[in-house]
Amino acid sequence: MKRPASPSDRSGAVSPLIDGSTRTAVVFGHPVEHSLSPAMHNAAYRALGMNRIYLACDVTIDQLPQALRGVAALGFAGVNLTVPHKQVALRVVRDLSAEARILGAANCIVPRKGGLFGDNTDARGLERDLREQNVKIAGKTAVLIGAGGAAGAAALTLMRLRARRIVVVNRTPARARAMVRQLAKSTAASAAFEVRGLDALGDRDLIAGASIIVNATPLGLGGGKFPPLNYATARPDCLFYDLIYASRPTPFLAPAIKLGLRTSDGAGMLLHQGVLAFRLFNGVSAPIEVMRQALLERLGRA
Repeated sequence: MKRPASPSDRSGAVSPLIDGSTRTAVVFGHPVEHSLSPAMHNAAYRALGMNRIYLACDVTIDQLPQALRGVAALGFAGVNLTVPHKQVALRVVRDLSAEARILGAANCIVPRKGGLFGDNTDARGLERDLREQNVKIAGKTAVLIGAGGAAGAAALTLMRLRARRIVVVNRTPARARAMVRQLAKSTAASAAFEVRGLDALGDRDLIAGASIIVNATPLGLGGGKFPPLNYATARPDCLFYDLIYASRPTPFLAPAIKLGLRTSDGAGMLLHQGVLAFRLFNGVSAPIEVMRQALLERLGRA
């Protein structure tokens, strides 16, 4: 997979040489121009001297089945999927990892002899990030906001980190209960789940007893306000974790930062799920620090 050194661009980074033997990996999404996955994966390819390139492709929900059916024919090394494509992909991809089946979603698709294989690296990516930050929630209470695909991955992570109690807070409790029933099929199912409405975020006792509060929703973005949350009663060591990553603090994290509370966004989760995807797509270990640096530079944190 090694190749001769490529010419450098104006930034000093080595630019890939595209030729007839270059293999492609992609991310499908709609919209997709915001994705930072190309920056991470292409930095890794350059560092390893691999004749590969990672692209972002705008694919609508209606186009997704047809696009996935072309993955093997086009010789793609692998495909990442953004929300809401992760759930729709299961209509096409039948060979799934146990994790993808439990979560009802796949964020990684690779061609295999006879068809496509789908995996989900989101939960493992989040778990690696929390472990890297030395987050310990075994035997403690976790609050999870949301009940969509991202929330399912977060809940699975909280279960694996052995949270004693997981309180799922969602605008639609019925959807949250459906997510909990699905997760009960996991071998990691040991936590006691509770489902409550968004008004629970104002519950002083709930917030005061939480060791981690995870936002797995887009609430507050696009100029909207995040639902009222009783930040002032949170314990000093409680971690406020937003699965969303951005250059600036999200509406969920900003009040916690103002109070000097512990916070983290989803950049670490993005990094670690990308590292796992890189291994799946390319059959070699990813240069994690190279990918981390590329991500931080794009976020303006380097």
